[in-house]
This record gives sequence, C-alpha cells and structure tokens, in this order.
Amino acid sequence: MPAIVYDTGALLAAERRSPDILALHDQLTAARIRPIVPVVVLAQAWRGGPQHQISRLLKGCDIRPDDERTGRAAGIACGSSHTADVVDAIVIATAVQYQASVVTSNPDDLNHLADSIGIKIRLFTV
Repeated sequence: MPAIVYDTGALLAAERRSPDILALHDQLTAARIRPIVPVVVLAQAWRGGPQHQISRLLKGCDIRPDDERTGRAAGIACGSSHTADVVDAIVIATAVQYQASVVTSNPDDLNHLADSIGIKIRLFTV
C-alpha cells in the first residue's frame, strides 16, 4: 500500500478549507491509506483550539514520533542542503523511511533537501 506524508502546509491548507487537500484526504482515507504526520509537523501547525479542519484531518492520520534515526537523517539533510529547517528535513527523512510521497505547499524547499541527499521524492502541491 502506498504511503504519504503530510507537511505543515498540508495541515494549514486543510485549516483554510482548501478543496484540494480535503478531496485528496477523503480519497486517501476511502482507499484505507492513513497519511503520516510527523509530530513536529503537528507542532508547527497547531496554535490551539479550535482548529476544526486540522483536527478533522488528523483523525484519519498516523501521528509519528520522531526518533534518533529520523533526527540523524534530518540533520544530514540539513547539512547537505545548507539549510536549517529541521521540520522540512524531518518530513523528507520520514518520506524516505516509509518510501512515501509528500503533500506540501512548498515543493521547492523539499526538492532542494531531497536533491541534496541524492533522492527523488514524489510531491503533491496543495
């Protein structure tokens, strides 16, 4: 079964009621695919209640804690790309770990990170 990772932009798009992310999420959950949300992505998007659309989206997702392996991989990506956005780097590291595509609002930054470590990630822009 294919895997997909949501980045912060995907959660914020849901909160804005973007039809693209809401339709995609409904399609994924109908196909019994539970998108992965790294916990740092949730922390970056969450600003306290109520955030009804993010909460709705999260009900169909798997929130994954970060661990040492992910942290090291994200650090390598930051070092290789000469960037400091650890949340984006964790999104890339998580996508690599689960061989997943990523739903994002900032494909340029994620592509830069992925290219810097020599991988290709399929991105869906919302």
